[in-house]
Amino acid sequence: MQETSELAVARVRHALKLRLLRVIRVESVTPQLRRVVLADDSLADFVSASFDDHVKVLFPAPGEERPNMPTLGPSGFVYADDAPRPAVRDFTPRRFDTEARELELEFALHEAGPASDWARQARVGDYLGVGGPRGSRVIPAGYDWHVLIGDDTALPAIARRLQELPAAARAIVAIEVEDSAARIELTSAAALEAHWCYRDYAEPGGDSPLLRTVRGLRWPQDGAGYVWAAGESGAIRAVRQHLLNERGVDKSRLHAAGYWKRGAQGVHETLED
Repeated sequence: MQETSELAVARVRHALKLRLLRVIRVESVTPQLRRVVLADDSLADFVSASFDDHVKVLFPAPGEERPNMPTLGPSGFVYADDAPRPAVRDFTPRRFDTEARELELEFALHEAGPASDWARQARVGDYLGVGGPRGSRVIPAGYDWHVLIGDDTALPAIARRLQELPAAARAIVAIEVEDSAARIELTSAAALEAHWCYRDYAEPGGDSPLLRTVRGLRWPQDGAGYVWAAGESGAIRAVRQHLLNERGVDKSRLHAAGYWKRGAQGVHETLED
């Protein structure tokens, strides 16, 4: 399908920059979601043009105060030969304020791993390294309707997108979280229809609660829409196949990404054929 210029997805490149940031606030949004606000004067030129941008977050090694920061080379991070490499994960910039020099990240607390372990113990004064975003995929807000699908790892992107949508838009959201205590308040100027489902009701070996919820959505019949989905790779891959094969969503109006993968660490992938 040929998109009009007003609805075409634009790709924007940014100069890659590394920043060492310090924690100034920590908040438990839910038992499974922890918000960390970072600050430094280097954020004066921070740019994030899309709700699903990601930055590379570099974590201190256990027992260390700061992460081992690389330098930047033509192909990305460069570490000294004898220097230990920090754990690195991708995170969505939930909110940023260039005037205040603040960047807000939210951490979904899953099983043990460097990101969850750090976030559970994060305190004011701690340090993180942040690189990027290196680029943005800007999905126009001018679509008549937007379907946003994801699990708790996608909550920061979904919540940011909802806050950016105009009042003339319609937003349909399907989100899988651990239980009812993991729900957050979603706000948007757009007409919002939110559907929550819970992993504690998951059927072993069956479809994910998220896929079952997406199957039950009443699909918009009029206007132009865009569908965005992110979360556990296997679950989102199944959702994507449903959207393409059963809903007839055009590939040009669908983006699906694996933000994590059950049984693996450090996975962030775009799901395509």
